Parts: sequence; C-alpha cells; structure tokens
Amino acid sequence: MEKFKAKIKKVKRKRKHGFLSRMKTHNGKRVLKRRKDKKRKRRSV
Repeated sequence: MEKFKAKIKKVKRKRKHGFLSRMKTHNGKRVLKRRKDKKRKRRSV
C-alpha cells in the first residue's frame, strides 16, 4: 500500500512542478529560463 501512495505522490509532483506544466504558463516559462541561465542541472522535477 505504501508503494502505491508513493507512486501517486510522484505523479502529483510531476503534474504540478513538471516541465510541461511549467511550459504552459508565462511565469512557468520565466522560471525555466532563469534556471537555464543559472546553468542548473535540473530545470524541473
């Protein structure tokens, strides 16, 4: 059961903070751009 809950949480996390959800909004694109400019290894979750 715990494994299943963890999987749900992972999905929720991706939906909220994932690359595609960032790309959908103007501010999300700004976040990605800032992270790219800083040369972050991971731009999103």
